[in-house]
Amino acid sequence: MNRIAPRPRSAPDDRGLDRAGARLQAARATGLQAECDQLRRALALQDRALSGRVLRIVRAIRAAMRGRDPFGRPLGVAAAALWRKTRRDGVVSAARLVARVLSPPPDGGADGPVSSHDAYAMAAGPADWTPQILIIAELSLAQCAKYRVWQRVEQVRHLGWTCRVVDWRDTGEALTALQFCTRVVFYRVPAFASVRMLLAETRRLSVPSWWEVDDLIFDRTLYFQNNNLAALPEAERAGLLSGVRLFRTCMLSCDRGIASTPVLARAMREAGLPAASVIENALDEETLAAAALARARAAAGHGAADGTVVIVYGSGTRTHDADFRVAVPGLVAAMAADARLRLWIVGELQVPRALQALGTRVVVLPLRPYAEYLALMARADIVIAPLEDSVFNDAKSNIKYLEAASLGLPSVCSPRRAFADVIVDGTTGYLAATDADWTRALLLLSGDATLRRQVGRRALADILDRYALAHMAERQVAAVFGRPAVPALNPAMKPAMKPVGGAVTGRRLRVLCVNVYYPPRAFGGATHVAVEMAQRLQAGGQADIAVLTTRPAEPGRPASALRYRHRGVPVVALDVPAEHDGLAMFHNPAAAAIFADYVAAFRPDVVHVHAPQGLGVGLLDVCRHQGIPYVLTLHDAWWLCDRQFMVREDGQFCGQERIDPRTCQRCRPQARYLADRAVLAGAGLRDAALLLSPSAAHRRLHIANGVDPARIVVHRNGFRWPKRPRTPVAPGGRALRFGYVGGSDAVKGYPVIRAAFEGLARADWVLRLVDNKTALGLRSIEVGDWRVQGKLELLPAYDGETVDAFFDSIDVLLFPSRWPESYGLTVREALARDVWVVASAPGGQAEDIVPGVNGTLIGLSASASELAAAVTDLLDRPDRLAGYVNPCKDRLATWDGQARELLDLLRAASGWVQAGDDPATACG
Repeated sequence: MNRIAPRPRSAPDDRGLDRAGARLQAARATGLQAECDQLRRALALQDRALSGRVLRIVRAIRAAMRGRDPFGRPLGVAAAALWRKTRRDGVVSAARLVARVLSPPPDGGADGPVSSHDAYAMAAGPADWTPQILIIAELSLAQCAKYRVWQRVEQVRHLGWTCRVVDWRDTGEALTALQFCTRVVFYRVPAFASVRMLLAETRRLSVPSWWEVDDLIFDRTLYFQNNNLAALPEAERAGLLSGVRLFRTCMLSCDRGIASTPVLARAMREAGLPAASVIENALDEETLAAAALARARAAAGHGAADGTVVIVYGSGTRTHDADFRVAVPGLVAAMAADARLRLWIVGELQVPRALQALGTRVVVLPLRPYAEYLALMARADIVIAPLEDSVFNDAKSNIKYLEAASLGLPSVCSPRRAFADVIVDGTTGYLAATDADWTRALLLLSGDATLRRQVGRRALADILDRYALAHMAERQVAAVFGRPAVPALNPAMKPAMKPVGGAVTGRRLRVLCVNVYYPPRAFGGATHVAVEMAQRLQAGGQADIAVLTTRPAEPGRPASALRYRHRGVPVVALDVPAEHDGLAMFHNPAAAAIFADYVAAFRPDVVHVHAPQGLGVGLLDVCRHQGIPYVLTLHDAWWLCDRQFMVREDGQFCGQERIDPRTCQRCRPQARYLADRAVLAGAGLRDAALLLSPSAAHRRLHIANGVDPARIVVHRNGFRWPKRPRTPVAPGGRALRFGYVGGSDAVKGYPVIRAAFEGLARADWVLRLVDNKTALGLRSIEVGDWRVQGKLELLPAYDGETVDAFFDSIDVLLFPSRWPESYGLTVREALARDVWVVASAPGGQAEDIVPGVNGTLIGLSASASELAAAVTDLLDRPDRLAGYVNPCKDRLATWDGQARELLDLLRAASGWVQAGDDPATACG
């Protein structure tokens, strides 16, 4: 076991990192424009590239003549796979059927797993996230948003919830936010297609949902009772009414409802919603602060020398004409009786002729920002709030009373339900049901300044008690959402762990794993390690695991995060930039922002980063800023080399040990960001709590490039050991069977293998080529134009169920990597199954090979003739491999052993130790 003390963490000097990050951002912006231009040119060329399409058809026909489809599957298997896929996806056009025949199967073969889309679309279930309420809202109506959105944020935060607000039109951002919330509220949202996507995602994630509203916009019959609609142009009125169906659909797609008034809540239930609660409009900090300032500034204005008394009406929009007319007769009578009365109308309104006749005593003022609106109101003496008698208006709230009372002003209101429930007539305000009521109340207030002040003060005291933020939160909001369970937030809570009977008690270690791939997309050795470690740590019961990974772009879905579960482990996947964009693969601020949300939701004690290509180094900035330790497993040379494998454009190993930036720049002349990349990558390595290397050779490489030897340990990878003994091989009398796993990448030695076997002047061999990129729905190997005398077979990527069958079908594994690999997972899988290995050296891939005992070693830069010589040596002595058993299998690592060691390493890195342990030997 490696022994290592937890790294003492100090605040990093972020200035240099910020500058490097800013330069990378600028380079990225410039690159995007060039990328757009290049894409346009590529599309134009593709349209003209008829010859390429013809060539593909010719290859398909040639493959069919050999009894196989273009991917190498027997035609019967391919047809069955196509039929199953067609039945699953529904009827397709002839063109799409042809496209499917000419394309590799995205699920890895006829009997492979379901497609990625199917896996991502499966129900994810609730997650153990930090309690968070997401509000997906209509934000364009500022006053509505103020009372129903921003007030709600204050209230739920008072109760201990975290809260996030997203405009419903920002579909991608809303989809991402849904992945991390535990409650969601749709405020005043219509069920357009994009919203239906959000609703479906809410159900898939099992997030409890509410639809919230403050108007009867979901009931066409009741909505028609609003006579104010008559003031709108016909087209606008038709648009509003057509929206009723969309609002109703969205409402009924949610679990429950929230209304601003009891009448509105009852209408929601009568429309079919199982439950609807009431949360009234209330007072928020902005209102109280603005009102207090307005009162102070306007105090000297009351009792002005001219003796005028100002009545103010806030119209807002032109949909209040019919409501305002309710008060006009009484208002005109009062103004006729008292010449001191003046009327200010704020906002759009069609002023009735009876009031126009009063000339300059009636003033229409433009709508203004909220604080200015309150300041204007504070200069008045009386506030009026007329509403027609209808169910529609009974469902409205008492905002105008709240605003008047917050300014210490008396108000005269129609006796609609929300006003009648709160106003004590003659004490905290006045209710006016008839023209005579309006005239009497207005004249009573206009004639007595002391009464105005008394009513205003009583109203202010009433609302401060009844509608204060804390009171509303405790009385109404908590009844809807409850109080969140207090999460064990990190890194503050790190209790000592005490062993009981060999098990660790207390809260389990929370580990957030990061890897570029994760099932249903599984590709490469790093992914196998990430998956196996996540599964074993979770299954062991001593750690809670979550995963961040990437996913392919899904047609019809905006760029966004997507949460799903894989064998009980919650996974969040992002669609990331194309792999050819080296800068974006290294530095992805958008991914870092989503990662910050993930960290806040999952509350990890430690972050374990495997291969972060596409997700970027910005993830580490999040860890630094939040004080969360992170561990890096160095699966390859990505932290040192922009090309990841220290291989030049020609596929040859660059030969560097200590990286020379000048050499790298000559290798990557177009990558002008390499200096900044080195700064950020170096800081990432430096600030890691631990660095894990799969092999001693890979550890030496990083030490040679400045990594502190005390901070990096060898942590050997396990692998899939055989489930059964190898099927015996008959001695001699048949062709020797070779296998290669690695796709067409030059770094894996594919060109060397092709040249070597094309140079063999003999036919006593079979070469089985596994195209591992079929796991990504891609095809990288074409064998139709090879010129060989032996037999070639093209196979899709194997998985846990087919790995033994593949190695049973070969005698020799070829692993002529062109760089010193960090490990070589396939090599270990072969050695455990008594398969001879021909591999390059030096590097981690060679560390378990004993030349002449269980394998053959060639140089990293070995030529095709050198590989051919090694192959010929085996072909000339086939009996040597008959009954062969690897005598060195006991040296190989196992998944279980790696997981046990990893748990100790992560505990040490996070600062978790068992009671009585010495931190310096916590991994011992």
